[in-house]
Amino acid sequence: MERRRFIGLSLLAFLAACSTNTNKSQSPQTVTITVSAAASLQNVMEEIQQLYRKENPNVTIIYNFASSGSLQQQIEQGAPVDIFMSAASKQMNTLANKDLLLTDTRQDIIKNEVVLIVPKDAKGIGNFKDLSSDIVKKIAIGDPESVPVGQYSKEVFTSLKLSDKIKPKLIFAKDVRQVLYYVETGNVDAGIVYKTDAKLSDKIEVVATALPAYHAPIVYPVAVLKDSKNPDVAKKFVQFLSSDTAKQVFEKYGFIPN
Repeated sequence: MERRRFIGLSLLAFLAACSTNTNKSQSPQTVTITVSAAASLQNVMEEIQQLYRKENPNVTIIYNFASSGSLQQQIEQGAPVDIFMSAASKQMNTLANKDLLLTDTRQDIIKNEVVLIVPKDAKGIGNFKDLSSDIVKKIAIGDPESVPVGQYSKEVFTSLKLSDKIKPKLIFAKDVRQVLYYVETGNVDAGIVYKTDAKLSDKIEVVATALPAYHAPIVYPVAVLKDSKNPDVAKKFVQFLSSDTAKQVFEKYGFIPN
């Protein structure tokens, strides 16, 4: 009797252990991916993250927001990044030329526009050509060397033949959000930002939108990095960015789905 009881208890213990191991194997493993994204994407990507987590609770997304040029340099220096989202093709092309992107993962997700903004209730500036007038002392733009919106701004000035006239007035910012801040606080008379950034502030006014012919196409490419530790998870997130759910969020913030 005691022997049967012992065998029975042993069998129950064995089955319980098997059940525990099965549950462990079935429970999804938590995975973390790092996404380096242009500063202009901060608000929209944070909302997309919340939606993605509802469908994929086992995936944790860590964002690193900065100018596209700064992020590109970080990746080149070995920063542990799974996905890169740039505000221009230039930075993504550089990484592609250095063979740092995972093959066939690059795609253009969204488009944007650049606008001229001034502090709320400011007078005397109604278009880009007004920037050459004497009433304008300081103009904030992103640093053209590392900030895509700064490069687009420079192209607008060249197209309108304003470069020489306004060069002494230019104040370079580290990213588009800093340009917005300079205008909001009245530290400059005007600035050039993306349309999507302007929509976030009630302390500024948009006085002009640059025609597409004035600058290179404003596209946001995304790609998985070759050194990603979780390439399959990263690919799945990139695919989600092209979904109808993500497109609706991009449109909500003023981006144009590609």
